Amino acid sequence: MPNNSVLVVGGGFSGITAALEAAEVGHEVFLVEKTPFLGGRVSQLNKYFPKLCPPSCGLEIQFQRIKKNPLVKIFTLAEVVSVSGSKGDYTVTVKIKPRYTAPNSVDLSEAAGELTASTPSDFEFGIGKRKPLHMDMPFAYPSRYVLEKGECSKAELEELAEVDGINLEDEERTVDLSVGSIVVATGWKPYDMSKLTNLGAGQLVNCVSNMQMERMASASGPTGGQIVRPSDGKAPKRVAFVQCAGSRDENHLNYCSYICCMASLKQATYVREQHPDCQVTIFYIDLRTPDRYQKFRNRVLEDENIHTVKGKVADAVQGENGSVILTVEDAVAGTKSHETFDMVVLATGMQPTLSEEQLPFDVSVDEDGFAAGNEEKGIFVAGCAKKPLDVMKSAQSGTGAAMKAIQTVRGR
Repeated sequence: MPNNSVLVVGGGFSGITAALEAAEVGHEVFLVEKTPFLGGRVSQLNKYFPKLCPPSCGLEIQFQRIKKNPLVKIFTLAEVVSVSGSKGDYTVTVKIKPRYTAPNSVDLSEAAGELTASTPSDFEFGIGKRKPLHMDMPFAYPSRYVLEKGECSKAELEELAEVDGINLEDEERTVDLSVGSIVVATGWKPYDMSKLTNLGAGQLVNCVSNMQMERMASASGPTGGQIVRPSDGKAPKRVAFVQCAGSRDENHLNYCSYICCMASLKQATYVREQHPDCQVTIFYIDLRTPDRYQKFRNRVLEDENIHTVKGKVADAVQGENGSVILTVEDAVAGTKSHETFDMVVLATGMQPTLSEEQLPFDVSVDEDGFAAGNEEKGIFVAGCAKKPLDVMKSAQSGTGAAMKAIQTVRGR
């Protein structure tokens, strides 16, 4: 008889959706997430489509549903290391890294503030720093700090050992799970902008990625929600958005990442709301805003201070006082020029996590790293592990994968 439990690999929006859909019709679900917290890329956004609400709006509802459903078992700082068996009867081994904090909501902010070391934060995409003892977002789930023990001095560890809520004896462990089907929701990561040297990435401090811009605009981000130049903290007067930064390019990502044009239009509104006199220019190959987003595009482009130029940006170099000089072409006018901006935002593409990582079970991926799953073996793919999607369609994909996983364990 098939095992009725479902494994979901990845705790982003599609993974959470898949887990809840399966659990709320009576199936035990094991949700495995390799980072300390659930939420994935959505948790790093300032606002997301279609309603342009903050991530807490949707994620906190999902977190409450998880808390209320005992059928959802969460493993964070965890990875699937082996899978054996067959469709309907898999044994999965999960490795769980130590967190070094107690399994409750103890406020450790004071202890964190007393630590001297700080490290560029992955959650902030390197534009902010974190302490070795950290909780990456105000609405984090689990609402539980994580300690990077190796980043503390011996003296600090001795002091932390006396703090209520710290457990320095925590150790790595493994658990074996029995499941009937598997949902892969491993998500995506921003394309490595350091590879875009011709566009100033990694060289020009006032050249940032679109996800770094999201963190700047977020009230919980490193600048407290203020969109300012990283070099001097000043408000920009001219901002450029460079579309397809590494996308639709045989030397980088061959495909369109679907969301980038919409994200830049959204971020243009962030800039204009904060800086009413700022001039914004969007350089694009094709401005793609499918379906319902066409109305959003039209509304944004009614702003006389937001301009669009159809043409590629060939180069970016340092100008005076931290400015960035772009070499741009206007494909419509047939001209080439040098334009100076206070700040440049690169619309880097969406790269599937599985393009550079492998899972220890049979999941086929295409040349770009997007997964196809293996339905004959009860393995299904959800969200941006499958193809570039916005949040709404990613959630729909999670629901679809959950329904297939349920049919598998029910033997249909």
